[in-house]
Amino acid sequence: MDRSQSPIGLLVHHRSFLVYWMAGLSANFGWQIQVVAASWLMTAMDGRPELVALVQASVALPVMLLSLPGGAISDAIGDRKIVLWAQTFLLAVSVALALLSYIERLTPALLLACTFMVGCGRALYYPGWQAMVFEFVEKKHAVKAVALSSSNLNIARSLGPAIGGSIVAMAGGFAAFSASALTNVSVLLFVLRWKGGKRDTALPPEPLASAMIAGIRYVSLSPLLVTIMFRSLIFNIAAIGVLALMPLVARDLLGGGPISYGALLGAFGFGAVTGALLIDMVRSRFALEPFLAAGFFGFAISSIGLAWSPLTLVSMLASALGGLSWVFVQVTLYSLTQISSPRWVLSRVIAIFQMAVFGGNAAGSYAWGRLASDYGTSASLEASAVFLILGAGLAPVLKIRPLKPDKLDSNNQWSAPQPKLDMVMTSGPVITTITYRILERDVEHFLEAIGRKRRNRLRDGASRWALSRDMQDPCVWFERFYVATWAEAQRLHARRTVESAELIDYLRSLHQGSERPEVHYELVREPSRGERQIKPISLGH
Repeated sequence: MDRSQSPIGLLVHHRSFLVYWMAGLSANFGWQIQVVAASWLMTAMDGRPELVALVQASVALPVMLLSLPGGAISDAIGDRKIVLWAQTFLLAVSVALALLSYIERLTPALLLACTFMVGCGRALYYPGWQAMVFEFVEKKHAVKAVALSSSNLNIARSLGPAIGGSIVAMAGGFAAFSASALTNVSVLLFVLRWKGGKRDTALPPEPLASAMIAGIRYVSLSPLLVTIMFRSLIFNIAAIGVLALMPLVARDLLGGGPISYGALLGAFGFGAVTGALLIDMVRSRFALEPFLAAGFFGFAISSIGLAWSPLTLVSMLASALGGLSWVFVQVTLYSLTQISSPRWVLSRVIAIFQMAVFGGNAAGSYAWGRLASDYGTSASLEASAVFLILGAGLAPVLKIRPLKPDKLDSNNQWSAPQPKLDMVMTSGPVITTITYRILERDVEHFLEAIGRKRRNRLRDGASRWALSRDMQDPCVWFERFYVATWAEAQRLHARRTVESAELIDYLRSLHQGSERPEVHYELVREPSRGERQIKPISLGH
């Protein structure tokens, strides 16, 4: 076996990927340290459960709202620029938060406002940063690189809180916020030195609104992505209860303080790191659905253990199981999302996945916080465990059927026609008409294939699509699809993947004739609506 294909070997043998991975790990640690410091400070300033849980929600909500614009901007202008801008903003907010903590001017409202801004920066930065992963490894290592990259996030999400809790316990909020600010510098230095991440097309960038709509349209017309994201939403709504209520578990159920909180988070982090090291081996031994179900059930057991245990050691074991299960589920679903998306829309798909994750986090944080406030921390954790068990039971209905990653590689063999009209990029609408000759015996196969092609056309940018049959020559079929502009028509064809190309080849094999199906490109024009009188044409007698 090639050692470079193992997770550790991939880092060792690809220096650029190693530096990228370490910079991302540093930034993720800083983010988690900041959130934990804010959570514990809120517990100290105002111990109401709903306010403590709102710290998680204040970070998650802007990520849910702004991830898609961030992903659209990243796909439009290139990953490097958006990451640079967002990290500079995050650094400024982190420094401001540290200074406010140092001069003791932080209030609950101000703390929530600052964590909200941290979430805004995170939303803009993360999709572009994650989309960079394919710049540093060969295609054959892409799946493991994506898994490593997502493990990076979950390791930081697990160990970072423990480190943050320890810093808060030993040196206070100022030290934790200062450490968070310093971690942002690593990403800034990496991006300033790296010259990649530029747009690889001569077409003009998509307008922001159109790019966002295109991302939503692509995901909504991809059953695989919809299933993955819905499963992720369910898991995150339930699982965030443990992390959001961890300060209350330490204070109310165990009677401890920052040390107990740090111990629970440390155990969660230990479980997460163990999961990151084992996931490649364990995942290869089990089918996808049983593996995910085990993750759901494992986290449910963790929630129940934390709810029922009066002993710190037992709670730490439950927390460690939660960390292991968290990484197994999150890394698997995230990796599936990334390798199931073509490069042209990758940042936007990551953004929408992130919206599902943090939307679930925001909703879950608020719901479990309210439940803890009304019925107690134990009852809230028990309810989240029930939700996880119900979520695992949805697997037969929401089964994930992964594609082979190479099916989504670009296969743009289309050459734009040379219009005789005076066309510019904004000319439109444009209609493309493809004429097929299909024998009666092949009609059923043709209709099945053209139905899949319809979904691909709409997913890749067509605004309308129609199929018609010639009434006088039933062998003749017309496929028509509309796009808003000539630029959009070119984008649609440039987005062709190996999967789409194979489907086109199959349709061509059904076509009867010595030539390929005939293709026409038409520019829509409106008739004149002027009021001037037009002289009638004499028809003669």
